[in-house]
Amino acid sequence: MKTIIKNGTVITAGDSILQDILIEGGVIKALGKNFPEYGCNIIDAKGKYIMPGGIDAHTHLDMPFGGTVSSDDFFTGHKAAAFGGTTCHIDFALQSKGETLKKGVQDWKARAKDKAAVDYSFHIAVTDPTQETIDEIPSLKDEGVTSLKVFLAYKGVFQVDDTAFMSTMNKAAESGMLTMVHAENGDAIAVKTKELLNAGKTDMKYHSVAHSEAIEAEAINRAVSFVEITGAPLYIVHIASGNGIEAVRKGRRKGLPVMGETCVQYLFITDEALDQEGFEGAKYICSPPPKKEEDKKAIWEGLTDNTLQTIATDHCPFWFDGTKEGRTPGKELGKASWDKVPNGVPGIEDRFPMTWHGAVNSGKITPNKFVELISTNPAKIFGMYPKKGTIAVGSDADIVVFDPNKKHTISAETHHMNVDYNLYEGTTVTGWPEKVLVRGKLLVDGEKWLGEAGFGEFVFRNTHNDII
Repeated sequence: MKTIIKNGTVITAGDSILQDILIEGGVIKALGKNFPEYGCNIIDAKGKYIMPGGIDAHTHLDMPFGGTVSSDDFFTGHKAAAFGGTTCHIDFALQSKGETLKKGVQDWKARAKDKAAVDYSFHIAVTDPTQETIDEIPSLKDEGVTSLKVFLAYKGVFQVDDTAFMSTMNKAAESGMLTMVHAENGDAIAVKTKELLNAGKTDMKYHSVAHSEAIEAEAINRAVSFVEITGAPLYIVHIASGNGIEAVRKGRRKGLPVMGETCVQYLFITDEALDQEGFEGAKYICSPPPKKEEDKKAIWEGLTDNTLQTIATDHCPFWFDGTKEGRTPGKELGKASWDKVPNGVPGIEDRFPMTWHGAVNSGKITPNKFVELISTNPAKIFGMYPKKGTIAVGSDADIVVFDPNKKHTISAETHHMNVDYNLYEGTTVTGWPEKVLVRGKLLVDGEKWLGEAGFGEFVFRNTHNDII
């Protein structure tokens, strides 16, 4: 059946136009007015905004980490994403030590296939950068994967040395692929962690000390320098520090092919959240952690001047209390010390409305810039555009009908993420996704869930697009 969305204002990264959308076969067939309505499913969007579905380019669903596994799988995470206006995401598959990159991708495809409710793709994390692994990189295109990640953090687990980092960048660039980097100095973190623990400093707030602004900024500066040395494109994930943003800004002013991502938590939360009585601060432990108020201000500036190109979530939820029946172990694993707390926070459901409320309602950015950061830029950078990330003839009908006037109070009591707390508990936002479609199928209709496991499709990517 054809679907017509009418009477709404279509907002893309470039325009805001009062027009109707004709959907057929899962794609947008036409944009205009006065389409024949006989035999069509009609969605009246009067007074609403119609935007392309959000694309979250940084998530960790069903991921083993820190002695447990993230609490959202590819169904619960997708359901939560859809309710929050996100219709596609890119998750991180992990290479296991001694195994190939291809096997890592295939393992994660198997995790997602029968559970997926929205569309998805994968990056691959390079954790065992042998020469065989480096040589394998070009073949990832056969799996539809054109982006890979290295870690400068998590010494003894994921961290790679500078030789492996540069070799990976060079091989990826030769193959028309994009390298991503988690930029924190893992050696410095290890030294600082030992010092803190030897001094008996086990409270949650010391996670921020071990993952300080200087430790993040050093790694980002080093990563940008490697872009200058190699000429290879680089995407720096989850930037939380002001000096790190300044390093990216300087690189971009030199014309270097470097891009930056931040996450929604860094727009609203500071390190004060970790400095609470008892164990409450564990809820906010992620790497890198939120920094100071001045860093938060720098992030907003980075979004407005195009130093940063995307807003993601790094969604990696763990139960605050994982001792209850039916739950995997969670943050309570670190009750004795901050260094044992599983690193990660929830956010896949909150990114779209929290960013709209904090950025558009406040006048910091325009609705068009919002769409650019939340949807269009991720699609362009990671080779999905214009199939995803815009509203145009021929694009997938991934659409959010958004009520800019609806108020909603965010709470763990009402969210759909499989986790028992919310970073933004009690925040009342103005503006909420009313209807959410993926390839023309209505998944969310107000409070109703109409989606199903297995509907989501893997997005095969041929290359990354030009640097933004």
